[in-house]
Amino acid sequence: MASKAVEKRGRVGVDTVDPRDEPSAEWGWHGSFPKATRIAGWLTAIILLVMLYGNHHGWTENLWLIGLSLAVMFTLVLDIRKQRTAWRK
Repeated sequence: MASKAVEKRGRVGVDTVDPRDEPSAEWGWHGSFPKATRIAGWLTAIILLVMLYGNHHGWTENLWLIGLSLAVMFTLVLDIRKQRTAWRK
């Protein structure tokens, strides 16, 4: 016979993954590399700016390289800001 007591479950952490949502969590590690991702992002932005030095003659390539580099940097700055203020929410 079922009891009327409410079963209390442990609080699930923010970083844990429920295997029902993502079955791959059952058979291995499931996570992210936030530090490596940020490093790769900054390296990508720098490499895009280094590519300005080249043998192209028009400004179209330069504008694309600068625009993409600024977009990557903007995204990284937003990520840093989000990381700093995550505990306040």
